[in-house]
Amino acid sequence: MIYRSKAPLRIGLAGGGTDVSPYSDEFGGAILNATLSLYAHASIEPIEGDHIILQALDRKEEARFEWTNALPINGKLDLLKGVYNRIQKDYGLPLTSFKLSTFVDAPAGSGLGTSSTLVVAIIGAFVEMLKLPLGDYDIAHYAYEIERNDLQLSGGKQDQYAATFGGVNFMEFYGDNVIVNPLRIRQEYLNELEHNLVLYYTATSRESATIIKEQQRNVVAKDNKSVEAMHHLKEQSTMMKEALLKGRLHEIGEILDYGFEQKRLMAKSISNHLIEDIYSAAKKAGATGGKISGAGGGGFMTFYCPGNHRYKVIDALQKFGGEVKQYQLTQHGLTTWTTN
Repeated sequence: MIYRSKAPLRIGLAGGGTDVSPYSDEFGGAILNATLSLYAHASIEPIEGDHIILQALDRKEEARFEWTNALPINGKLDLLKGVYNRIQKDYGLPLTSFKLSTFVDAPAGSGLGTSSTLVVAIIGAFVEMLKLPLGDYDIAHYAYEIERNDLQLSGGKQDQYAATFGGVNFMEFYGDNVIVNPLRIRQEYLNELEHNLVLYYTATSRESATIIKEQQRNVVAKDNKSVEAMHHLKEQSTMMKEALLKGRLHEIGEILDYGFEQKRLMAKSISNHLIEDIYSAAKKAGATGGKISGAGGGGFMTFYCPGNHRYKVIDALQKFGGEVKQYQLTQHGLTTWTTN
């Protein structure tokens, strides 16, 4: 038997960064995001012998271990190891050799929540194999604990919940409490949103933890400019929710543009000359707004291009050496299954 899972990557549409502690602990955060037809995949296959094989197929990395209750965290395949260690600690695994293989449809550090989505997918494969009684909130919180507590990786809370629940969600964060509000958006509005959003990979990656730590330091230091920007981004998420639910799609570009202006103020390393040049070129070609995905600094950018301006925007972006990524919005979150 092979136990498989897949979890969707996400784009943040509003409120990005307000899910990060200590801001979310002190003020409460709010984010609106949507999942894409780009996935993190995980498979667990029992094998002969008394060892464990870990494979990140997209990164061409592999490690082999004798059977043990805890794998070493040393910077190689740590997400896979972290989930294995926690599952082993909390539930115990049968003394069966297996191969855990993963693949992600977007590069690490690209701003689509790849790391957290991969953790959710790996948990999903173990849940399928062991028949663990974990619901959506349980899995998302479990993924958060493994990343933030066990592996000590900096970041927010939205990615784990987006990957687990799927769809377009308005999420609220109050300390350790997370509330996921699925939005019932009319299909024609979703179709138009999908048509008008251009997803562009800048062909650069970034270390999100560095940017997030700067953002966290600004909150701790009570940096008024940074904290006020986060307040505005939280307000932006409510503006985006109302625009989508009420079909005021003509407002989306302006709302994104407002968020782009505010996000720059959260931390110096969020934007750079390349991002500014790309953003400027997209707007000159007809985009009414856009945003940097994830923590910023590189990776993917999203642009709202009403009418048929998407084609002019795509042409204008070609000179920057990146890639426009085709996608569809998806309504499904973590999916698991068993096959022979």
